[in-house]
Amino acid sequence: MKKALIGTAIAALILTGCGGGTTDTPTTGAETPATGGETTSATEAQEPVTLSFWHNATTGPGKAYWEETTAAFSEEHPNVSWEIQVIQNEDMDGRLQTALNAGDAPDLFMARGGGKLADMVAANQIMDVTDKLSEETKAAYGEGVVNTFNVDGKIYGLPTSLLPGGIFYSKDLFEQAGIEGTPETIDELNDAVAKLKEAGISPIALGGKDAWPAAHWYYFFVLRQCSQETIEGAAAQDFSDPCWLEAGQNLKEFADTEPFNQGFLTTSAQQGAGSSAGLLANKQAAMELMGAWNPGVIASLTPDEQPLPDLGWFPFPAIEGGEGDPTAMMGGADGYSCHIDAPEVCADFMNFYAEKEQQEGYAEAFNTLPANAEAAEAVSDPALQDILGAYSDAAYMTVWLDTMLGQNVGNALNAGVVNMLAGQGTPEDIVSSVESAAAKG
Repeated sequence: MKKALIGTAIAALILTGCGGGTTDTPTTGAETPATGGETTSATEAQEPVTLSFWHNATTGPGKAYWEETTAAFSEEHPNVSWEIQVIQNEDMDGRLQTALNAGDAPDLFMARGGGKLADMVAANQIMDVTDKLSEETKAAYGEGVVNTFNVDGKIYGLPTSLLPGGIFYSKDLFEQAGIEGTPETIDELNDAVAKLKEAGISPIALGGKDAWPAAHWYYFFVLRQCSQETIEGAAAQDFSDPCWLEAGQNLKEFADTEPFNQGFLTTSAQQGAGSSAGLLANKQAAMELMGAWNPGVIASLTPDEQPLPDLGWFPFPAIEGGEGDPTAMMGGADGYSCHIDAPEVCADFMNFYAEKEQQEGYAEAFNTLPANAEAAEAVSDPALQDILGAYSDAAYMTVWLDTMLGQNVGNALNAGVVNMLAGQGTPEDIVSSVESAAAKG
């Protein structure tokens, strides 16, 4: 299957935008015409419809955003009510897969494209919304963003935000440690780690308990060690290039310098002040490798629940001798898909949340990058603005490796990285575990 990368999506956002668990009570409201695509929907027929909706904004402005947005949709479509379930991010994939397998999936749920989405499409679990997205949505998002959830030429979801990755850091803690500028090479990153240790500051926060944050370090070493052609070959389950092993060796050498917070293997990524995001939010660590959702997560974990004033961002450093372009970036796109048996009005809601007003609200509530380029002016966080600037010079963009590889192979990759960092595996084991998972199909 063809799995779209999101480089064109990021480019579209930059060129267009910058150039110019609980269940909630169903909601209803006042009547106005439908806003969906060309397909006749339950909304137009005015038949009562209840949409079940799973999202991962468990607290704060993000949770409030979805409550307000679904209520606003029901004000325009009074026949639509909601059953909303809020699920912790780290639990979402497992619970969703269980629900899909049991035939009890929600109508609308989080999706991130790549191999994971392709697997669900192959299992006939996802609604094709190619002809259900309005022309207004397609124009506002641009072809590249709309195609983020493209599988074999058809569209199976719609993003809410674009989430490139890199290293977030505390400018105050860097200054305390005497670090000038930001690291551009791994050697410079090692120097920064040493200076932070000398200043009594934990250099890097890592939520190893959740596996994927630890695996991100391997992903980015792959990005810098491997060529674009090799990384794109991973979608076809080809891991024969020596750079896959070399990336693991790079990570092991880096990890052996003990750059991560004490107890990182039992630290969660985003849950509470003791999480890796919480350590950065409360100045208990200086850096964290994470996607562009991080400013919003960090803001929710600061003492005053406000954005961290000194938060900065820089791209993952270059590796001397690596075949990867030092400007290449990796990330993802959060969005939503409709179950294949969902009411047609599910796609109408996609068109609704794609509108500029809703996307501006999303960017502000989640402190992240909106998918609708027309809403890019709502991005005010300096770290996020730095990300947009970096992507204007990026050679290309690829998706998170576990997203690209699909759930089974991606989980094997993540587990292999954690095992190595825990001293229970080797770089060779990472590659062999991925190859074994891929061979099983």
